[in-house]
Amino acid sequence: MSGRRNTNEEKKKPPLNGRRALPSSISNDEENEVPELEAFGVIPRGFNPQDYLRVVAIHLWQEPQELNKQQHHTDKYYSPKLIVRRGQAFQITIDFNRPYRPATDHFWLEYLIGRYPQQNKGTYIPVLLSDVLKPDKWGAKITQQENNSIQLSIMPSSSCIVGKFRLYVAVWTPFGILRTPRNAATDTYILFNPWCQQDAVYLDDEKEREEYILNDVGIVFHGNITDIKLRSWSYGQFEENILDACLFLMDKAELELSGRGNPIKICRVASAVINSRDDNGVIAGSWDNSYTAGVAPSAWTGSVDILLEYYSSHQPVRYGQCWVFAGVFNTFLRCLGIPARLVTCYSSAHDNNANLQLDYYLDDEGKVDTKLTKDSVWNYHCWNEAWMTRPDLPIGFGGWQVVDGTPQETSDGMYRCGPASVQAIKHGHVCFQFDAPFVYAEVNGDIVYIRKEKNGTQVIENIDPKHVGQLIVTKEVGGDGMMEITEQYKFQEGSEEERLALDTALMYGVKKQTPQDTTFQPQRDVDMDFQVQKAVLGSDFKVTITFRNRSPNSYTVTAYLSGNIVFYTGVTKNEFKRHSFSDKLEPASSRAFDVLIQSSEYLSELLDQASFHFFLTARINETGKILARQKATVLEIPALRIKSQGEMVAGKQMSVTVEFTNPLQQALEDVTLRLEGPGVLRTMKKEFRQIPANSTLIWDVKCFPSRPGPRKLIASLTCDALRHVYGELNIQIQK
Repeated sequence: MSGRRNTNEEKKKPPLNGRRALPSSISNDEENEVPELEAFGVIPRGFNPQDYLRVVAIHLWQEPQELNKQQHHTDKYYSPKLIVRRGQAFQITIDFNRPYRPATDHFWLEYLIGRYPQQNKGTYIPVLLSDVLKPDKWGAKITQQENNSIQLSIMPSSSCIVGKFRLYVAVWTPFGILRTPRNAATDTYILFNPWCQQDAVYLDDEKEREEYILNDVGIVFHGNITDIKLRSWSYGQFEENILDACLFLMDKAELELSGRGNPIKICRVASAVINSRDDNGVIAGSWDNSYTAGVAPSAWTGSVDILLEYYSSHQPVRYGQCWVFAGVFNTFLRCLGIPARLVTCYSSAHDNNANLQLDYYLDDEGKVDTKLTKDSVWNYHCWNEAWMTRPDLPIGFGGWQVVDGTPQETSDGMYRCGPASVQAIKHGHVCFQFDAPFVYAEVNGDIVYIRKEKNGTQVIENIDPKHVGQLIVTKEVGGDGMMEITEQYKFQEGSEEERLALDTALMYGVKKQTPQDTTFQPQRDVDMDFQVQKAVLGSDFKVTITFRNRSPNSYTVTAYLSGNIVFYTGVTKNEFKRHSFSDKLEPASSRAFDVLIQSSEYLSELLDQASFHFFLTARINETGKILARQKATVLEIPALRIKSQGEMVAGKQMSVTVEFTNPLQQALEDVTLRLEGPGVLRTMKKEFRQIPANSTLIWDVKCFPSRPGPRKLIASLTCDALRHVYGELNIQIQK
């Protein structure tokens, strides 16, 4: 009999390995059973727990309008539980069965997290009474005593684990410890605290804290360098169940609970789990313009739907591209209390062999050879910056860190990137972890045009050192405008400091190819450039090419303009325009040529970001010199119009209308509209079978806004023929 009982008990026990006495603790959700009576030995017959101090009730003052959430800046979270920030005291009240007598009564609090709580791992925290509270360690202090109640001020350590803790009150008796029963209502969430100087994420500017922690909508800058476009994104970090969904991501990434007080570790694992490559993470990326069985990346208006779908299904949500990964990552960081912002880098280099050189191979006629050309320049690329100290690096490399959830290259065997210190990237100190060389190559790099001769030798025809990482931007603090932060990533192009940073990066192992043959001599006496006219989707436009002959010689030139439809990642889908011409360049004079691009040439081939890429190559016949230029351009896509009718008061019904006029000469089929606004309405969707050419659709929506103050409504429209159609409206909800 006894043998049988043992095997049953063994079955219940979790599997152990030879390295550790307890299994690793990687789930915030799992719990252990805590005894309500922990006896010190044999309990004497007359022992009655009722004779001792007993807890009758615990009040956490967790309502949004009450002190704790107000002081801890957590009143916006849509959650009935107590949510506080570490390194800052919060208040609770305990009611006992009789007045508390300090001389003879002994009690303490216990905060537990996960299934295997251990004191040395910070997962079991006994909180004892003391007279003085300090932010760097746990403590509790009685601030008031009245009848059978006491009020406590509790200080969570400024470096404690971030997550959901269970609370018990323990009372000492001579025969054992009496504990309150398990009560989920007293669970307490503890978050990072940018308001606390001792916290690793401390940010000293109140306006910045309001923007980078408390703002639940943001702006994504897209388009390209010559035609910057923007759209709003709803982060929704305070919406219902989002905090739990974000904690679940850390469970999914199998981050040890003991590491969850460290923003560096959290960012590193999150950058892997945001994408679905190699770990079944949140979002599946798709860059091939076919989004069957999923949502087109351009249709999302915010992070909430994506996170909630993943939280309930545990399966990757389809589909995302860089701004979707960055938008969801930003929600995750802000929700946990790590200051974060979404950053766009225009002309971002995806340098496949990280040699700070993007090689474009040209054939005899000066056309780009797509088989040999492996590197690409993204029109734009979005990533995130998270604010934290870097005690693992030398002094001076804290502050903004690049983290990127878009799966581009593997780092330590997984698709992830960062955190990499922005300061280290600027100064070329790319030896410091994590992934600094990759980010350095994204924002620095020369475009090199190489022509292959018949005998196999490679001739460098042109080098463009200024094209990559021309402009890096983020949303301004406290407004919807654009703030340029290029100078935080790089020194002035061509400056002494910039050369020094490059030499430093090279010293630390960033590869830079040196041309084997030094035959490259830039063309000095003829300049070539071209301009693309701004155009609305569906209209014709022209490309103007200019030559300037500075020399006293007369030249003949043969030029070739290639127009390509590209993904925003700079990868070509196909060439839709080829135009060759020859002309004479008189000495010391300029010439301009117009090439017309008709809508019929591009409309049937268009991809969802309406991006074109033009290559212009020209040969000066007398000298054999080749000139090469490239530019990306984006068409203007018409916007959605959002209007609100009547009064807008929290808790009362309001009306919203979304309108759109089809700009194309064809009907749009199977159109999906989305509308959302944090604090105003949860995402609503509406399908339309068809919108005829040049006709207008109207969608009326009724909703009940929940939160007063300035709010934003965001809408998107998507269908196979037209994507990236957005609209937004700023509204003021009255109390």
